[in-house]
Amino acid sequence: MESDCRIPVACCRPRILLLHAVFWCLVSLRVFGAALLGEEKATVKPVVAPCWLIEEFVVLEECVRCSDFHSRAESACRQTGYIEKINCTKSNKEEFKSCRSALMEEHLFWKFEAAMLALMALFTVLVVVRQRQLDRLASEKVRRQIESI
Repeated sequence: MESDCRIPVACCRPRILLLHAVFWCLVSLRVFGAALLGEEKATVKPVVAPCWLIEEFVVLEECVRCSDFHSRAESACRQTGYIEKINCTKSNKEEFKSCRSALMEEHLFWKFEAAMLALMALFTVLVVVRQRQLDRLASEKVRRQIESI
């Protein structure tokens, strides 16, 4: 009695086995090489944390939209487009910190709500169309069964 779970003979040819071995060697080199390069990059670049992450701070100016000058000069502007000026208490350094504006959050909320409303309307139409199609198929099937009697 033969088993149906056999490896096809075409997969056992030396050329195919060699191609598989080369492919998996290339994949493993790519994976391990990326892991090694990632470790080297992590050790080369020490990151200096801003003072507001390490110590307490006082907000000097509330969250405002970045001007054109600040957008180019401050890296904090690139994250959200809004910054606030802070003073770190221990080091007494004044820095800019990225912040999230209430107005920006409200706009994002309403964009999300509009997108969800549009998706709801789209999927409601799709469900109604699909239900009508299935009802039509069912009535056709019943009609054919009645005609065959």
